[in-house]
Amino acid sequence: MKINPPIRILMAKPGLDGHDRGIKVLAAAYRDAGMDVIYLGLRQTPESIVRIAIQEGVDVIALSILSGAHMTIFSKVMDLIKKNKLNNILVTGGGIIPDEDSEKLNKIGVGSLFGPGTPVKESLGYIENWVKENRR
Repeated sequence: MKINPPIRILMAKPGLDGHDRGIKVLAAAYRDAGMDVIYLGLRQTPESIVRIAIQEGVDVIALSILSGAHMTIFSKVMDLIKKNKLNNILVTGGGIIPDEDSEKLNKIGVGSLFGPGTPVKESLGYIENWVKENRR
């Protein structure tokens, strides 16, 4: 499904996690699906992620966290999102995130989270539908 203008998605690997193969595969797939992809790479801070999201006018922030620091990182990103009144940005992502933690993160405003092995079409469809329903 093409959405005009294209969905702008910022993708990053926050913290000390160095496993970036999965996010690179997703970045290529999202680009091939017509999204404007901004990939920040490894070792990003929540502050740099949100600052660049504001500068680039993104619709979506997608974080890949495999290090176990998901509660801290997503919580800090959401604090910064709220502080900057960015109500129209989807924060989503994936990694090794237990269901219990995923539910807690959903309660603070994080969107759906996707684990390893999730078909690309599932996260792609989720993002496209969210933007279609929430873009202002």
